Amino acid sequence: MADLTYLSELKEIRVNENSPLFDKTGMHYKEFPSDYRQIRYFTLLIVQSAPLEIKEINLLEQQISEVIKNAVKHGNQCTVGKKVRVWYSFDSAHAHLIVQDEGEGFRDLEKWNDFNRKRLEILSAQDFERLADFVSWRTQKSDDNDGGNALFAALEYWDGGFVFNDARNAVAMLKSFPQKKHAIG
Repeated sequence: MADLTYLSELKEIRVNENSPLFDKTGMHYKEFPSDYRQIRYFTLLIVQSAPLEIKEINLLEQQISEVIKNAVKHGNQCTVGKKVRVWYSFDSAHAHLIVQDEGEGFRDLEKWNDFNRKRLEILSAQDFERLADFVSWRTQKSDDNDGGNALFAALEYWDGGFVFNDARNAVAMLKSFPQKKHAIG
């Protein structure tokens, strides 16, 4: 039997507009049109301010890109006139972002959490026959490129939290990086 003890500490996407992760004090700010073709460029504009000593800089770039993609595609429906707003701060110990779109918000958040919970239970139980039904999360609005995989990865990557505002059209996230110990010489 698989060990299910980790499920008691299951990470979920939460809604908490009062989370300290939404504190924008001291953060940089960028605003972009919802142009899907320029997401990589927008991401690079943000990541360039991250210090080089942050490990996983490529993974950080990928994670930021996915959150911006979700805002452009799902939030703003690729409507170029709608803006994506990004607040961010980096140092050697953390990456902190807030991404907000002008969309109606992530209305299926609870359904997504339920799906992810079942998916993790099936993975833990190594029930590979049922796993085929939980490879990707889809709604009626999903296209062939959707599947919820960016959110699965986000919950793992943003270890300091991944939280939506009450309107569900902004998400705040934090990644902590281990600090190197300096030898005393």
